Amino acid sequence: MYNSFTLSNSHVLVRRAQPWNALKFMAKFHRPSGALLQKSAVKYPPPDLPEMPPCYFKPEPYQNMSKDQMLEIRKRNCNPMTMKVTYYKRPVFINQGYMQWLWDVDGRRYLDMFAGVATVSVGHCHPKVTEAAERQLRRLWHTTSIYVYPQIQEYAEKLASLMPDPLKVVYLTNSGSEANDLAMMMARLHTGNFDIITLRGSYHGGSPQTLGLTANSAYKYPTPSGLGCHNTMCPDVFRGPWGGSHCRDSPVQTIRNCSCSPGHCEANDKYIGQLKEVFATSVPSRIAAFFGEPIQGVGGAVQYPKNYLKETYKLVRERGGICIADEVQTGFGRTGSHFWGFQGHDVIPDMVTMAKGIANGFPMGALVTTPEIASSFAKGVHFNTFGGNPVACAIASSVLDTIKEDRTQEKSAEVGTYLLIELAKLRDKYEIIGDVRGKGLQIGVEMVKDKASKDPLPPEAMSQIFEDTKDMGVLIGKGGIYGQTFRIKPPMCITKEDADFFLAVFDKAVKNYMESH
Repeated sequence: MYNSFTLSNSHVLVRRAQPWNALKFMAKFHRPSGALLQKSAVKYPPPDLPEMPPCYFKPEPYQNMSKDQMLEIRKRNCNPMTMKVTYYKRPVFINQGYMQWLWDVDGRRYLDMFAGVATVSVGHCHPKVTEAAERQLRRLWHTTSIYVYPQIQEYAEKLASLMPDPLKVVYLTNSGSEANDLAMMMARLHTGNFDIITLRGSYHGGSPQTLGLTANSAYKYPTPSGLGCHNTMCPDVFRGPWGGSHCRDSPVQTIRNCSCSPGHCEANDKYIGQLKEVFATSVPSRIAAFFGEPIQGVGGAVQYPKNYLKETYKLVRERGGICIADEVQTGFGRTGSHFWGFQGHDVIPDMVTMAKGIANGFPMGALVTTPEIASSFAKGVHFNTFGGNPVACAIASSVLDTIKEDRTQEKSAEVGTYLLIELAKLRDKYEIIGDVRGKGLQIGVEMVKDKASKDPLPPEAMSQIFEDTKDMGVLIGKGGIYGQTFRIKPPMCITKEDADFFLAVFDKAVKNYMESH
């Protein structure tokens, strides 16, 4: 079968030890109403599609407003952006989640390979994290940092212990945009300089201030924002003008060839040259900061040459600036090899911002910096009513414990490397898959018209593959400047069996598109 059981209360869940053919047998039974006991995201599954991995969690039946009602209210009362960003021509109406699985209101099960935009770190409604949230909710929902309560101190100490010296001072916020907004102000106050540099294709938030850092026109508005922000060429070794076959810290390299000597990257030299051009033409001799994601998230899991950030940090610091690592999508073990993405570049930032996976989807963000920078910021008063909320801190603390206890980082490395290598085989199989890249479970698959031109696959083609993948039971994301990259960033609890199902579905979706054109 392709689906999970949604047994009525009178049934007992099937034990894990029962053979799968027994599960198939049980699936033939119906509810008294005539509804099937289990449903799939696949209404008429293709005969060559493998079975969806079994799931032994029983979701609650949906008993709320109809799908038509939800869409009507969404169009009438929710801000227009909710409709603009709604994925899929036939939207997915989510009812419940458990670990790597989501169920829609009709009881169909989906393998979640996007994690609510790389946000569900340890799994939907993870029992340990859910228990921590419930325990704190019964004790204290909210107070602020004008009082002393244990949760904020406990979490700050635990988070700081995971950072290299001298990154030991924690500020808690509610989102990544807030954290990056705060980082901009702190950098300017500490350095006495104003100008900040980011990479093209970056996304650092949607607030009026951080929109200046964000270098992707889809998120821009024709209003003044981010005064003093500049960007340099993204060192994208696939789509950029320079790149080769040994540039990236990834199990998968580009299909481009190079003749660089061992330990040297000519593409890196070229991209650093572009940064030097920005220093020479676009900013004063003294700057405030450089912002960089260790791997670009919204930009499409773009990776840089191995020494790019190390050389960039050196150049920025020579000009009086501080270096800020945006770990909103790469943090908390997602890259597999390290807990923080910046560690894979062999650098230590002056400031690290984070959100998304920090609390497994509960709204929270953080900034960690040095005592010296923090003291510069202490000259005024900064207050965040909800930052460090006791429930948020309790959940985030449980997430850190769960990452360690469940070996989540190790699983990211193991399953992510397997996924990358297998996706690279699909790249070699299909002309329209131009690049596969990433580390751990931060993966991008860039789609092209053909490998020679590298022109982005058109939106309608992306949409067809995207919809087909969903209709076969897998949810993925999209990104890239031209919307040409599929983003694979699942909850970090997925298994190799789940990865195989996704790979089969994605292969089938791409094949379906190729055969229809």
